[in-house]
Amino acid sequence: MEAAIDRIMQTYVLLVNCSAAASGEARAKVTEYVSTLFEAGEKDPHRLAVCGLTYLRERDGSTDPVKAGFTGL
Repeated sequence: MEAAIDRIMQTYVLLVNCSAAASGEARAKVTEYVSTLFEAGEKDPHRLAVCGLTYLRERDGSTDPVKAGFTGL
């Protein structure tokens, strides 16, 4: 599980320019989320990494097309 969390955070830091405090907060949130998935039975570190990264991206709004500038026009 720790390997998946480390992989998530390495990738997330490359995608998002954030401060050390924001990175620490993101790590705490994703650790809680991945722990929930792990306890629910998901043991594949690659799936945990993908789910965790998706969780962080949705949480910070970077997957929202409107915030990304898409207007539909």
